Amino acid sequence: MIEVKAVRKRFGDQTVLDGITFSIAKGTVTSIIGRSGGGKSVLLKHLVGLETPDSGEVLIGGENLSLLSGPELNRLRRRCGVLFQEGALFDYLSARENVAFPLREHTKLSAREIDDLADAKLATVGLAGHETKFPAQISGGMRKRVALARALALDPDIVFFDEPTAGLDPITKAAIYELILRTHRERVVTYVIASHDIAGVFNISDEIMVLWQGKIVARGNPAQMRDDPHPAVRQFVSGSLKGPMTDE
Repeated sequence: MIEVKAVRKRFGDQTVLDGITFSIAKGTVTSIIGRSGGGKSVLLKHLVGLETPDSGEVLIGGENLSLLSGPELNRLRRRCGVLFQEGALFDYLSARENVAFPLREHTKLSAREIDDLADAKLATVGLAGHETKFPAQISGGMRKRVALARALALDPDIVFFDEPTAGLDPITKAAIYELILRTHRERVVTYVIASHDIAGVFNISDEIMVLWQGKIVARGNPAQMRDDPHPAVRQFVSGSLKGPMTDE
């Protein structure tokens, strides 16, 4: 479903992605973990087509994002849903209107059909009865749920999650991860999660990749990551203050 081939990205003198290569299989839950500011969000933006690599290729379903533009890129993006950090909801739109936004932009459904679909998506994430509330009127966890409903609005083939539980309390975090897993089971698509929340992603991921110093230094299932010998991986998984990640 996703192929990344030797992708490099620099911002000024800083190399953020340094020749990254990996693939993600269709229908899996894959998490990219690493320290805050370590390039996870930049990598995710490349996968969505919001950033273009300095060199290398990103392919979605065999199509090279760098070679697409205009309608072709929009067509491919319709296959992808994104849950941004902090949800990125429109403050001036209700929960229903936020979820309806991509439906209005990318479909020719009637206003009634769009509202009905938006309400159905909100019900899927446990927000039936909250359709007319605005982001300022609901909790952080509920805003994440609205953002997830919006990411699922077009029934995408791939959903990208950028720090889906950032700023949430432990109980709400657990609820969001349970919701992510449940929605994946209900309609098996490809989920890609960028996070530094070890406990959460280890519970729901089929595969985990560790991003450090612009490279994927380890990948495998959760059990393999717990036993990986790489010093940076061991430090990050254990949360130790001693190791290469803090010696940089």
